[in-house]
Amino acid sequence: MSAPYPLDHQLCFSLYSASMAISRAYKPMLDALGITYPQYLVLHALWEQDGRTIGEIADRLGLESSTITPLVKRLESAGFLARARNPDDERQVLVRLTKRGREIRDECGCLGEELLARSGMTVEQLGKLNRKVQALRDAVAG
Repeated sequence: MSAPYPLDHQLCFSLYSASMAISRAYKPMLDALGITYPQYLVLHALWEQDGRTIGEIADRLGLESSTITPLVKRLESAGFLARARNPDDERQVLVRLTKRGREIRDECGCLGEELLARSGMTVEQLGKLNRKVQALRDAVAG
């Protein structure tokens, strides 16, 4: 039986550890805003398109609705968004940004700048890397 490849030679570990490093870089900024990275992702999905259902947010983030619901509840308690039943389909919960939820968007702009600064890469290089990782994700999710 051959020895396994070292972790640093495994793409899955490199992607995982890069994701963790990015999360650690973002954490102080997100802490200052009073949100977690998963909460930031929910807000970002709503900045892209406000008024999504819980299911639509889950689909956008590649997560289960049961994972999104507690994030949404905490963001609602913090005043960033509001939930309401869809009048056209009572089974659906619509999520909308509050004024505070829209305003925090400008404060989150520093996250991308921080990643760019720490990476030592250009915007173009990061964009190319992002497209490659997305293509890999799409191929594996198949």
